[in-house]
Amino acid sequence: MRSENTLFVGGPLDGRVLPVLVGVTGQPPKTYEVPVPNDDGRPPTVHVYRRVPGRVGRLGLPRGWQYVYDPEGKPGGGVRGLKWPWSKPD
Repeated sequence: MRSENTLFVGGPLDGRVLPVLVGVTGQPPKTYEVPVPNDDGRPPTVHVYRRVPGRVGRLGLPRGWQYVYDPEGKPGGGVRGLKWPWSKPD
């Protein structure tokens, strides 16, 4: 699989550039979750990052992506199944 070096802004990974696997379309996932283990035996704390366009090129098109920390982000919030017209509302 191919990976792309991606900048993280805010949160515990602020300023770090990490390799993130990209999908078939060449884009990284919309959300990136970082589990941080707790010392007192509780489940790990999950920090959520959202993908935003990185720097903008001369034509106004994004060149690359970056992840921005989302403090109120819920784990798995960006991953949604297919939305069919006949499905029940959430």
